[in-house]
Amino acid sequence: MTTRTAGPDPETGSAELERLFVAMARIRYFEDAVMRAFNSGEIRGTTHLCSGQEAACVGVCEALGPHDVVAATYRGHGAALALGCHPEALFAEFLGRDSGICGGRGGSMNVIDLEHRLLGCFGIVGGSIGAATGAALASQLTADGGVAAAFFGDGAVNQAYFHECLNFASIRGLPIVYACENNLYGEWTHMSRTTAGNGLVSRAEAYGIRSDTVDGNDVLAVRAAAVEAVERARDGQGPAFLELLTYRHHGHSRSDPGKYRPPEEVDAWMTRDPLLRLGIALDDETTADLRAGAEREMAAALDAARAGPPPDPARRATALKEPV
Repeated sequence: MTTRTAGPDPETGSAELERLFVAMARIRYFEDAVMRAFNSGEIRGTTHLCSGQEAACVGVCEALGPHDVVAATYRGHGAALALGCHPEALFAEFLGRDSGICGGRGGSMNVIDLEHRLLGCFGIVGGSIGAATGAALASQLTADGGVAAAFFGDGAVNQAYFHECLNFASIRGLPIVYACENNLYGEWTHMSRTTAGNGLVSRAEAYGIRSDTVDGNDVLAVRAAAVEAVERARDGQGPAFLELLTYRHHGHSRSDPGKYRPPEEVDAWMTRDPLLRLGIALDDETTADLRAGAEREMAAALDAARAGPPPDPARRATALKEPV
């Protein structure tokens, strides 16, 4: 298997590299703030952080146009931010505030922001695949020129959603990009113990779908592969499958310390941190300043979200009485 990578491109200007670095740093420090808020008891329930997977979501979303849509997973905070969702509104949603994107009722796992083309973050494994495939069918039927993108993890390739939707998308030639964030683990189990065959790409290729394995911690490589896939889909050349090799820095969820992962494996992947990878092309002072700015922005957004009011029960009751 050949893994597509790019690395720093001498022709990419420093301003562009800094913009991409900031996009990933905002996600990293957003997730850090979410973890602290959960640990302090401000946010109830659970959460699934995408720390370490920032290049995958930023790279794919960078390739999308203003009329393209995304369906993400319950680990979808990064995709939401990459699409332009406001961090204050996201924090407010997690805190159960009325100013949240979904009025404080969706929480961490069920974010929807149609204004920013986010069809939803789906708690059901593989649910994003079905939603994005439906959106791609709608774009094809209405000829609106839109492309859909579905984010999902390696565990989802064993779900019926994956096989049914990829088969259908291939037959119909749908304008969709299937972006598999392969972080090696489905919850607490390594994929080698759950997933048979000759790799994930071979599964998509079996349905006649053009596929590519990409270094998912290299934002430039992800963006390049996604741009090609989106352009082909928009030109009527059908769906694409991208296997983005990446690694989450934390456990599966807030309550998971991730002790099942070998320490040497964790250490090796930490050296491939997406921020470190892109930071090679920038000087240390610049990256430090960009990190500090992103951290300040997220801290201010969380403070502003804390000041928001809780949902109004009366407004909810009124909404329930409205005709569907």
